Amino acid sequence: MNYEEAMDYLVNLTKFGFNFGLDRIRHLLAQTGNPQDKLKTIHVGGTNGKGSTSAMLSSVLKEAGYRVGVFTSPHLHSYRERIVVNGEQIPEERVAELLTRLKAVLDKMVSEGHEHPTEFEVNTAMAFLYFLEEQVDYAIIEVGLGGAIDSTNVVNPLVSVITNVGMDHMDYLGQTLEEIARVKAGIIKDGGILVTASNRPEVIGVLEETCRERSARLVRVWDEYSWTSLESGPLGQKFALKGKLYDFPQLELGLVGEHQLVNAATALAVVETLVEDCGVEVSSRDFAAGLKETRWPGRLELVRPWLLLDGAHNLDGAESLARALEGVFRYKRLILCIGMLADKERGKVLARLAPLAYKVVVTKPNSPRAGNWQEMAGEAKKYVAEVYLEEEIPQAVDLAVSLAGPGDLVCVTGSLYMIAEARAHLIGSR
Repeated sequence: MNYEEAMDYLVNLTKFGFNFGLDRIRHLLAQTGNPQDKLKTIHVGGTNGKGSTSAMLSSVLKEAGYRVGVFTSPHLHSYRERIVVNGEQIPEERVAELLTRLKAVLDKMVSEGHEHPTEFEVNTAMAFLYFLEEQVDYAIIEVGLGGAIDSTNVVNPLVSVITNVGMDHMDYLGQTLEEIARVKAGIIKDGGILVTASNRPEVIGVLEETCRERSARLVRVWDEYSWTSLESGPLGQKFALKGKLYDFPQLELGLVGEHQLVNAATALAVVETLVEDCGVEVSSRDFAAGLKETRWPGRLELVRPWLLLDGAHNLDGAESLARALEGVFRYKRLILCIGMLADKERGKVLARLAPLAYKVVVTKPNSPRAGNWQEMAGEAKKYVAEVYLEEEIPQAVDLAVSLAGPGDLVCVTGSLYMIAEARAHLIGSR
């Protein structure tokens, strides 16, 4: 297969939908030599902040001279963004070659009566194979959904990370924080190490219990690390951060929002754990330089001086966005352009964001899970007099821009599927 044929084949695997469990991925990986067992991995789960934390860790380890693979999802513009080595996306020819090899294995599996792996499982296997063949020193593997039975949970990591636990994907993970935390705690390994920045008592209780049961060590970022904001603006921030090994009077970070300071502290906790327990060599200079160079598009990203993009796709994300809108950005009035999936807490998100807005444009995410997207307009009208419906994302963004006056800020937010299309429309990135 060439690249286009390979991508058509991979995307067509979405017909197998969400199909949880580890049997398929384990069998698939066994047929390819179990590449995951030959990698030194860092496994990153949590409701929000997984991608930002992974990006920070990758940048820091790269600065320290290591070759680092990162597997994340979803992507913004290209599927190749999901599999990256030292900041470089997997080349098209490698995608084609790896999927051609995997297709032969998949066909054999099905002919022998095994269930066909899902798109995400095949994507995961491709990442493991690529990282092994690229001889990465460390692979940062982001959990796809949940933890316990996510297809990435076949790794035996040096460190497991649960950034935080919030209400998201309730249809799959549970209806309470405790239920969701138990699923996410599934990535904690026997005798392993867990780093978490969760500070919700009901979540910490679950994580502590799981660590006791599995004789794992728990590193609690809020208890063992401290940070102080020094300067915050729309293009980045400066802050102090104190860990166990390193003490930084001032660090620079190009990511916006106070939640990114928590992610930076989490990254430091992981790095210090790697240094202390795994013999990884990272200096304080490496950490500072890596953090300064970290980029993570689509998260509080100012693409124009008056136009902000943020993938606030759940309530915790909306809270982080709201705090930034209230404390970081300066503007006369806010024009909100929003589109969210049906399985999210749309009403609660709008209750937090819409009162900050002068006008709201509601649009439809490009996903089968968009559901009755128009109902968000009714929710928005509880807080804002002028609410517009525009199904097509480029037109919705253009409408929001046209509604803004001098000194106003346009904020485009919601599902990452929606943010991706809006960003491509605005900056021409595909």
